[in-house]
Amino acid sequence: MKRINLTYTIAVLSLVILLGSCQKKLDLFPFNAIELSQSFKTVKDASTWNGGLYADLRGRTYGTYMFATDVQADQLNASLDFGNRNGNPHRWGQSFLAEDGLLSGVWSGYYFALRNVNAAIAGFETIQSNNPAEADSLRRYKADNFFARAHYYHQLVQRYAKAYNPTTANSDLAVPLVLTYDINALPARATVKQVYDQILADIAAAKTNATGSAARTSTQGAMRVTLDAILALEARVKLDMQDWAGAITAANAVINSNRYPLISTLTDLRNMWVNDLPREVIMRLAVVRNNETPNTNNIYLGFNAGNNRFTPDFIPSQWMIDLYEATDIRKDVYFGAKAVLIQGIQYPNMILVDKYPGNPALFTTAATNYQHTPILFRVAEMYLIVAEAGANAGGASAIEATTRLNQLRAARGLTPVVATGAALVQAVRDERTRELAFEGFRLQDLKRWGLGFTRRAPQNINAINVGDNYERLSVPANDPKFVWGLPTNDISINPNLVQNPGW
Repeated sequence: MKRINLTYTIAVLSLVILLGSCQKKLDLFPFNAIELSQSFKTVKDASTWNGGLYADLRGRTYGTYMFATDVQADQLNASLDFGNRNGNPHRWGQSFLAEDGLLSGVWSGYYFALRNVNAAIAGFETIQSNNPAEADSLRRYKADNFFARAHYYHQLVQRYAKAYNPTTANSDLAVPLVLTYDINALPARATVKQVYDQILADIAAAKTNATGSAARTSTQGAMRVTLDAILALEARVKLDMQDWAGAITAANAVINSNRYPLISTLTDLRNMWVNDLPREVIMRLAVVRNNETPNTNNIYLGFNAGNNRFTPDFIPSQWMIDLYEATDIRKDVYFGAKAVLIQGIQYPNMILVDKYPGNPALFTTAATNYQHTPILFRVAEMYLIVAEAGANAGGASAIEATTRLNQLRAARGLTPVVATGAALVQAVRDERTRELAFEGFRLQDLKRWGLGFTRRAPQNINAINVGDNYERLSVPANDPKFVWGLPTNDISINPNLVQNPGW
């Protein structure tokens, strides 16, 4: 990959940013290119840039940006036909190295998007609006970009740095903070606290620009940044920071709006995951069939239309299936019994992850293409944030934690939990594991909780890869590969970067 301080490339606009110009009294530009400063003249220019922002955001959600961390954790087993796809993170140890394409792909993907975001944030300041309507539009675009920068840096710091620890955040290394364009810069890593402080500053700037006459209406399934989406990001970030009160306040602001009622029927829950029903969705990303398509979580099913069988890369472990009670409406939505064919052997009723089967409205052929409108935030996570933060804070907040936990459980068909102290904390963790299964949270949750894991019994040992790096893998809480390594190429190019331990 190219280092993160290379020239901005604006793929969506098909613009070429010139590094120099001809001098004949005036700067001359080719007829088929636009110099960077020339692309920030009007509010219409800002609108075009903002279209690129949402395309970038869609391209960095779902796919390996989501499922890679779940593959690395303890909920899945690699089938005998997985073809070593995502095998290195799944095996940990000596096979998961800093030159792995997963590490460099995610790193460069986020930093590529940040180049465009930083260019937009600076460029929007040079645009003069001609009327109040244009001024409101420009503020909305600013809010979108501050939100995106906060989101990208949160994703980066979760993967490439230790979990936030208030006592060590000032010294723990995170990722480079690149906020302005400088072709000659070789940025060093900022600390975890510096990165989180920047995230909070960007969230505050997004809020400022997303209020008043510039505010978008917060609605179910919104496809643009709204104040509710900003609050959801704030709640997620403050939970990671152990700011229990702040996390509760932000998450409750979304819940108490009553705009996103919890789903309580199996039919509606299935419609959310199959047909993109937006009821619980705070923010998702637009998809246009054929020409504006998303990443897909296609590792769980592997449907073969030729033989009408499924050949998944990864199969849910038995303990994950058993974690759901018979009355839990999630069980028959998140999982499905399928006719599976692995290494020529048929398994007529193997349970597979069925959370991302593909929305038929987005199919381009008779068979699934696994496409959905990617979800960034949904309200169930907000209930779990209040529950976890409250359980950790104790006192009156623990009572509220129990209330939110049981509201979610009731909606999913479960009886109330009666617990306090450590038992309440464990009940919240179990519920989070159930509700957010296969949504990319598991590895970060284990890291935040300071827990290692041992993979447990699979559904059928004959259908999976076996060994100490597969179904018998045991990882202590202090294993260095809970924190991803910085890509080897970036370490080689930039002498100011320091590699994470263990890589």
